[in-house]
Parts: sequence; structure tokens; C-alpha cells
Amino acid sequence: MKVLIVGGTGLIGGEAAMHLQQQGHDVTIMARKPSAAPGLAAMDFMQCDYANDDCSDGRLQGFDWLVFSAAADIRNLPRDGSVTPEAFYRKYNDEAVPEFFRAARNAGITRAVYIGTFYPQVAPQQIGVCPYVTSRHNTDVSLRALSTEQFNVCSLNAPFVLGHIPGLVVPHIDALVSYARGNMPEMPIFAPRGGTNHITSRSLAQAVGNALLRGESGKPYLIGDENLSWKQFLEAWFSAVGNPQDLAVTDDEHPLFPNVILFAGAGATVSYEPPADEVALLGYERGCIAAMIDEIIAL
Repeated sequence: MKVLIVGGTGLIGGEAAMHLQQQGHDVTIMARKPSAAPGLAAMDFMQCDYANDDCSDGRLQGFDWLVFSAAADIRNLPRDGSVTPEAFYRKYNDEAVPEFFRAARNAGITRAVYIGTFYPQVAPQQIGVCPYVTSRHNTDVSLRALSTEQFNVCSLNAPFVLGHIPGLVVPHIDALVSYARGNMPEMPIFAPRGGTNHITSRSLAQAVGNALLRGESGKPYLIGDENLSWKQFLEAWFSAVGNPQDLAVTDDEHPLFPNVILFAGAGATVSYEPPADEVALLGYERGCIAAMIDEIIAL
């Protein structure tokens, strides 16, 4: 199949792109600028901004499947106060993403997977309260409503994602490695209260491939691998670099996990078990977090 990966220069979209290419599909990456990572740079590339370019001009014709991994999050939010979070997310998520999917449907794409976030499903109380969670909820609902007999759309709502692609810089993961190695002496050594579910980008890519093949149209899939407290997660990094720690747990805000990115609430524990039948349908590996941490440390 000819597959378009929107946001294919990032960790999640890039891992999906490489996985689908390995499965024998003809993959094109779409993003604002090409990737410097060798494996991604070698793929076909379409320069495009889904939110500001006219994607109904025919550029999407000829593709069979779509993977969308480019919805806006807090990393994209302007810090200068020029726009409110509500207005920003409304433009780039609530409005632009469904408009892009309509263009994809009109271009003849038959199957699409939207990579969303787990928050609307695991912290529904934040819908209408947190602008980001509200926006991702609205976007997910709007996209799945575009499903027809000819246009199969499902969403994969993922937790915190951990992984690596050779040559791709992922700042927050690099920071975790430096922190565990003791290379950030200005940063206090402790764990915040609470925890969350995690999944590797590799497992998520497996889920993407199988969702394209057999995902139920109009369905939101809550996916995930391991539930870990922040203490367990951070201690795994310290142990992996040979610097084991028994971290104190406090109510303080952690520099690597500031409250502004903990959309379920500071100190919250987001723990769940994805439905077994959905895990089987999507065919992704679990129990992979420790091995991925070791793999990243060994780079």
C-alpha cells in the first residue's frame, strides 16, 4: 500500500514510517521540513503544513492509507502570550486536523489512523477544564465521525512514549539519560508523587500497522504497556546507567516532569490495563519499557 505519514519526522511518526516500510509498504513522510535522521531522510518526503497549506489541491491523491501523528501539543504552544491555549489548540487541532482528514477522504484514501493521547479516556474529568485535553478530545471525536464505508478511521490513544531512532534528537529522553548519569548537578534527585502508563514507540508502531489492516472504523483504542510510578520509572534509568538510587518521593514539582505536562493533575496516578481483545487485535508487544531504557542507555 502507498502510505502517507503526517508527522513522520518525529519519534512516533518516524517509528511508524520505518515499521510500515519494513512491512513492504510504500511510505511517504509529510512534514514542514525533512528529517536529518538517516533512516527517515532516505524516505520519500512531502513538504507540507497540514494546518496552513491547502491539502485539497490534489497532493493527497494516490495514497491508500494515512497515519496522522502531528496534532499540536504544549511543545508547539507560543510562549509569548500572542494567543491563548484555547485558540491555538482550536486552530491546529479542532479545526485543521478534521479539515485535513476531509481532504484525505475526498482524495480517495481508504484507511486512516489518528495517533491521539490517552488523556480524554483516562482523565475525562479534564475535558472542558484543560484546553489541551479538551482539544484532543474534540479532534478525536470529529475525526471518527468522518468514517464512511469507504473511509475507515480509528484512533490510537497512547500514554507517555519512549523510544529512539538513530540520528533523531529527542530532548526529553536525552535529558533523562543525563539526569540519571549525574550530569545535571543543578537538578535535585527525587521522584514526584504519582505515575503513569508508558509504551515504546516500537510497540505503538506495531499497533499502527495492525490498526491500518484491521482496526474497527470509528473506534478509539486505548493502548498502553506498563504502569509505573514516577519513582519506579526514574529509578529504572538510574539503575540502567549503573547509578542506582532509592529516590525520595515528594510533592515538589519535578523539572523533568513539570506540572504543566501532567494533564491528569499534579501527583495523579494514571494506571490502567488496555482491553485484552484490543491488544490482541492490534498485536503490539508489551513488557518492553526496561529493555527500551537499556537500549537507549547503550547508544
